[in-house]
Amino acid sequence: MDVSIKKYRPADIRLRRRDVLKFSLVVTGAILNPIPALAALDSKSRANKNLAFYNTHTKERLQVCYNRNGRYDPKALAKINYILRDHRSGEVKAIDSRLLELLHELSLKTSPQAPFHVISGYRSPNTNKKLRKKSNSVASRSLHMQGKAIDIRMPGFKTRQLRKVARQLKLGGVGYYAKSDFVHVDIGRVRYW
Repeated sequence: MDVSIKKYRPADIRLRRRDVLKFSLVVTGAILNPIPALAALDSKSRANKNLAFYNTHTKERLQVCYNRNGRYDPKALAKINYILRDHRSGEVKAIDSRLLELLHELSLKTSPQAPFHVISGYRSPNTNKKLRKKSNSVASRSLHMQGKAIDIRMPGFKTRQLRKVARQLKLGGVGYYAKSDFVHVDIGRVRYW
């Protein structure tokens, strides 16, 4: 009976050191900036990421692939920025990519083919000020003004359930407005109301 013992060569050790170094870099990146680092580890980050919107005020629809193989598509982002514009003033602002990633995760856990019905996306400071005069539920430093918040609902999906799924993600703030039938999500600190 021939029993052979595998001897380690220096090249085997270098591979292991290289793997440890790569892992250390990913962990450091995750601590400093968690979303891109996690995306690098996530096998889904190589796939296409799609979002669909229906603006309840302008009646516009958009279904778009905003990220292909881990790269954002500038033309798709411009279309998203436009459909999520301040419908009162027409002002357009760049929507934070982290909000898009939150929406993508939310769609995967709810109904990937259904469009988000947008109640409010970007809000200009002037619009926010006017809305604040009408309602005390509008924050003076609303994340809507930074392109970091959106108010949504989904057809065929109860807003109560949408709120529950958004809270489970723990990616930011989640507000539930039962009377108006929408959920607010943002990429600020994790909090609920």
